[in-house]
Amino acid sequence: MIKFLRSFLLLDLLEGLWVTFRHQSPSQIETEQYPSERPAVSERYRGAPRLNVHPETQETLCISCNLCAVACPENLIVVGSVRNPETKRKDLVTFTYDLSRCMFCGLCEDACPVDALELTQDFEIASYTREGLIWDRQALEEGPRPTQYRQ
Repeated sequence: MIKFLRSFLLLDLLEGLWVTFRHQSPSQIETEQYPSERPAVSERYRGAPRLNVHPETQETLCISCNLCAVACPENLIVVGSVRNPETKRKDLVTFTYDLSRCMFCGLCEDACPVDALELTQDFEIASYTREGLIWDRQALEEGPRPTQYRQ
């Protein structure tokens, strides 16, 4: 009968909650106010990719060698190029990066011989559609756009 009353009145649950609240001090609770205060990101964190451009000429540093696409274990980078007959070099035409499948391992960044591709510390890359996570050359050169918050 006592066992039935304890289970009916939820005394075990109340005892467990009492133990929790007894050891919980409000001075030890830390809450990040995320949109207004940016969290500290680790120095080694790898986030949103960026295709670097030359600071003076504003041309991309990518030489279309395709090493980043070969190094990617998920095959999510597609590099399109054409050979320029005048300079006899490859010109970058398209560069797409599928963030929906990226594991942010950094192998593409390590494979690039001219440091054209880099993984930044930006972590706000959410999108409402899958197509929003496939970044083209223009989106990669601009970098991630900060999310606008409604208040």
